[in-house]
Amino acid sequence: MSWYAALALAPHSAAALAALPLRTLPGGTTLFHAGDAAQAFVIVLRGRIDVSLIGASGREILLYSVDPGQSCIQTTLGLLGDESYTGEAVTVGEVDLVLIPRPQFLALMEDDSGFRGFVLRAFGRRMADLTRVLEQVAFGRVEQRLAAALLDLAQGNLVTATQGELAARIGSAREVVSRRLDAFAREGLTTNDRGHVRLLQPDILRRRATAEL
Repeated sequence: MSWYAALALAPHSAAALAALPLRTLPGGTTLFHAGDAAQAFVIVLRGRIDVSLIGASGREILLYSVDPGQSCIQTTLGLLGDESYTGEAVTVGEVDLVLIPRPQFLALMEDDSGFRGFVLRAFGRRMADLTRVLEQVAFGRVEQRLAAALLDLAQGNLVTATQGELAARIGSAREVVSRRLDAFAREGLTTNDRGHVRLLQPDILRRRATAEL
């Protein structure tokens, strides 16, 4: 089934999207930097793109990840409102995607209610995700945010991520994450190796993650 089949598009819109090439990008590819202008709407078919803010000091915070079926809020704002990017987007592992050029995206938004509904629904969901991130960074304790991040990233109770990547994800410093991971290990909640964290007590971590802000 074509990737756009669920969008309820008009036939001419579906035909136009069917003609767009599928692109495969290697991990670590930067799609945009802060200050760039949005040139195309990204549809992720496989893999993940991380969108982060990077401060003048080099400190990084992960705003959100774009998985298949999700949208990049910065790209939508850039295409619809002529806003420049404020963050940076990088592929995490190999990614399959389709790029809808700006003129074609704007024409679809104007002429096709199915496509317009897809974009606006995805935008609304992404705004809700971003609001939760801001709430956690503003009000959540580091321990709580780190526990939630570990649970979210775990594959079979194993997290593959550096301390710097975890720090970016929760909006903290690498040194702070290192101390909290050491504390988790002393409690018997995790074991920590370079680039890997194994969750020994995920139920306890889940309670920590869902404690009241």
